[in-house]
Amino acid sequence: MTKKQTLINQLATGVLFVAALSMVGWLSMRYRTELDWTAGKRNSVSEASVKLLKAMPDPIQFIAFVPSGDADIRNSLQFDIERYKRLKSNITLKFVDPSAQPKLARDLNVTAAGEVVVEYQGRHEALNATTEQEISTALQRLSYSGEQWVVFLEGEGERSIDNDADQTSLTKFADVLRGKGLKVQALNLVKMPKIPDNTSVLVLASPSSRLLPGEVKMIQDYVDQGGNLLWLADPDYPTGADALARDLGVTWQNGYAIFPDYKIIGTGNPGFYAATDYPPNPVTQGLDQVTLFPLVRSLVADGKSVGWNAQPLLTTNEASWLATGDISSGVVEKTSKDIPGPLNIGMTLTRDYKDPKDAKAKSRPQRVALIGDADFLSNTFLGQLGNQQLGINLVQWLASHDAQLNIDIKKAPDTSLYIPPWALIMICGGFVLVLPLLLIGGGITRWVMRRRR
Repeated sequence: MTKKQTLINQLATGVLFVAALSMVGWLSMRYRTELDWTAGKRNSVSEASVKLLKAMPDPIQFIAFVPSGDADIRNSLQFDIERYKRLKSNITLKFVDPSAQPKLARDLNVTAAGEVVVEYQGRHEALNATTEQEISTALQRLSYSGEQWVVFLEGEGERSIDNDADQTSLTKFADVLRGKGLKVQALNLVKMPKIPDNTSVLVLASPSSRLLPGEVKMIQDYVDQGGNLLWLADPDYPTGADALARDLGVTWQNGYAIFPDYKIIGTGNPGFYAATDYPPNPVTQGLDQVTLFPLVRSLVADGKSVGWNAQPLLTTNEASWLATGDISSGVVEKTSKDIPGPLNIGMTLTRDYKDPKDAKAKSRPQRVALIGDADFLSNTFLGQLGNQQLGINLVQWLASHDAQLNIDIKKAPDTSLYIPPWALIMICGGFVLVLPLLLIGGGITRWVMRRRR
């Protein structure tokens, strides 16, 4: 090969190399691929957040109040919000220097530099951090509009939502609902004999005494007019509203559901039911957590109520039964008076409701959920297994917030490192003693070997 040919080959190789680099650069700008190998995929947006964003079609704006010279904080916020922008094109991030726009900072109640406010449909939420947990929880609260309330009845021994000292109350559950953006209030029908028109879900949480006829009539009227109801009925107390049960076409069965495998599961009581799987129902669709129900009763749908479609929510296995006697001793045996399983301990009712007073009104779904236990949402048991998520699902489904079901952002398990004391001693000893001694020994050995040459 001549010198000229060699030069031509070198030039051609150089041109091809530059062209290949240019092509790689162009492809990297046009197409982007990311891989998240972290535990829990904490650098990616979870399926729960993706589901939430799909339910929010309008633009979302993040306003970060960061001084113009603080590039590190701006870059960090840009990275966190970028995960959401890749999933929803109308998400924007706006940086504001609080010293340059103090009025905007005051209007949004921003008190310190570095705070971030998210805006949706004219509503605002301040973020404590820009983690997925904080962002998605704030977006969930912003997704609710209007003045729809979750109303808990009280006055006849129902579970309270205001008594923090009582571990049987539902105060923690009420706080969880508020954290999800739902408005919660208590209502005593004796003091205020009217269920508010803006009630989205009415909760009757196991009254310990029978309701007054007037109270039952108000609840019946609320349901007749299309209201959604969550009815929790412990086996230790009367249902309190037999007429309402007849309207719904259900019968509460007296007794305690018994689960013979309680020792194997480890619940510690034959009356404690641990639900490990669920029948097909929109409330539990996608729920992969075990739920625990202490002392639960069963119910049946008699089919006498016109228009309601009954669907099992929680069912026991064939080995269970409903004990009609006392189980306080902890030792129970099945008798001829007991009701054999499987049992329905939870049920949902649905129907299409159309306002009879408005001929132009369109029909809408009306929903009722009934569970033979209120303890699973109490302060004592709310944090057990999947109880909290099931409670949230129940209220979200009753309020027709179907897109919000099972939105529970899981935290990554490897955000902190735990090293036992013995491992710390070994690490410190290794770096402070062993490694220096090895280096010194290696140096001396090298010196001795060179001296012998």
